Amino acid sequence: MKLSTKRQELVDKLAVVSRVASNRAATQSLSGVHLAAGPEGVTLRATDLEMGIETALEAEVDGQGEFLLPGRLLSEVSRSLAGEVVEIEPRSSERDVEITCGGSSFHLRTLPADDFPAFPQPEGEPLRIPAPALTETVEVVARAASRDDMRPVLTGVFVSASGNEMTMVATDSYRLAFRRTEVEGGIGGDLEANIPARALRELGRILSAGSEETAEVSLLQNQAVFRAGTVILNTRLIDGQFPNYKQLLPESYEHDVRLPRKEFYEVTRRVSQLAQRNAPLKLALSPGELTISAETPEVGDARESMPAAFEGEPLEIGFNPEFLKDGIDSVEGDEVLLRLISPLRPGLLQPVDNDDFRYLVMPIRLNV
Repeated sequence: MKLSTKRQELVDKLAVVSRVASNRAATQSLSGVHLAAGPEGVTLRATDLEMGIETALEAEVDGQGEFLLPGRLLSEVSRSLAGEVVEIEPRSSERDVEITCGGSSFHLRTLPADDFPAFPQPEGEPLRIPAPALTETVEVVARAASRDDMRPVLTGVFVSASGNEMTMVATDSYRLAFRRTEVEGGIGGDLEANIPARALRELGRILSAGSEETAEVSLLQNQAVFRAGTVILNTRLIDGQFPNYKQLLPESYEHDVRLPRKEFYEVTRRVSQLAQRNAPLKLALSPGELTISAETPEVGDARESMPAAFEGEPLEIGFNPEFLKDGIDSVEGDEVLLRLISPLRPGLLQPVDNDDFRYLVMPIRLNV
């Protein structure tokens, strides 16, 4: 078997699949990129067992076969090549693969392919989600998912869709992001699954880089398989009961404060530079004014005030600065609505004119 492809085509497709190749896995094959050539064309695959990506490689092929190469090394070699056309040919007797391009010639030892897992295949009629709706929703919701593997159920995004409505929710128990999206024409069925946030972020990245208008999704017994053009991403679904997010969202608030989103974000960003070593960012509301301050005793302090349409008794509340910035940044529009109950109850950020997006963040108790 011998194949010929454009260098940039190989570099681009390796960049897609090699992101999931594991460099720390006990099984050596999981650090590799699997290349298979047959009558249907050439495919590249990589997986870390939790998530796998497959994509087609445009190439001229003579014969058929398959082999497994170290993913990181193959990507680095491909990027370093100076010619326009790359030729790849396995040499079974030497147990390696010859890669030639221009005046360069490389021989890479193959990895044992016996342990490389088979990929799940889509079944039945897939559901179809518009690419913009999926990428925009994932971008603002997935950042609230936990990165702590000790609580795996919180590392996912709970996705549900029925009729013309799709919702995504994520929480790490310190903050919660909710987004409801109208899907014109529906997605072709019902969907309910806790999908790893990492996989959805990767899918969003793939869709953003391509020109596909829709993403197809098939749910298997414990897997989800997404197709975006020539790229197929599979991921394990997360077992366990996702928190009842509706019970976590307060029904009413004592204070609703409209703020210019960009100014609110910039003030928060500037002042939070002095909120180091887990120091909170303090929001002090008084009639007509919001003062944001931070203090790290060993470093220094900062404060800045901005106009705010606030009435009533002064209120002070503390938040994790990164969580607050994420929330402000996630709200669409020129204004953001800050909703508060008390210094010890969670605050909410949302657009002024609708509640399709809500970002709940727990407060940090301030030392008086």
